[in-house]
Amino acid sequence: MAKDAARVARIVNEAVEEGRSSLDLSNCKLTSFPVALFKVMRDVLANIQFISLENNELKFISSDFMTNFNQLRELNLAGNELKKLPDEVKALAHLTTINLARNKFSVFPHQLTELKTLQVINLEANEITEIPVQSLASMPFLKLLNMKANPLRSETQTTQQTVLSFELLTADE
Repeated sequence: MAKDAARVARIVNEAVEEGRSSLDLSNCKLTSFPVALFKVMRDVLANIQFISLENNELKFISSDFMTNFNQLRELNLAGNELKKLPDEVKALAHLTTINLARNKFSVFPHQLTELKTLQVINLEANEITEIPVQSLASMPFLKLLNMKANPLRSETQTTQQTVLSFELLTADE
């Protein structure tokens, strides 16, 4: 545990010292995003464009995370235990790519449909059965929605291919 905490501190300190635009805290065994990091990173928060929290043990993402990193362009939360997103995800007004693959979503995170800048949504390998087609169709920049390895209802898979203006991946192709 102490070794993991020290690794997180080192990564964050390097990002702050070097003024990086990305923060990679993948594989750090995090169960939540450490609130103390907001203070440590206050001088570089506005510069962070990409965050990866892939392959941790996150059960939730706080509203503070969303509001503090509202300038993000890419967010990778794949390989966690997330079941939902906070409503504050709407604060991510510049987000173009979100990776939520290999989590525990049973319902499509509807807040994503309000992020008009989104181009890529990856929800591969969750437990989602339905896709909000109408809402997604109104997203002006959406190019790709990956829903592979979800237990989608068969009517969901067939009816949507004809009405969508983006690529929908539903089966192993």
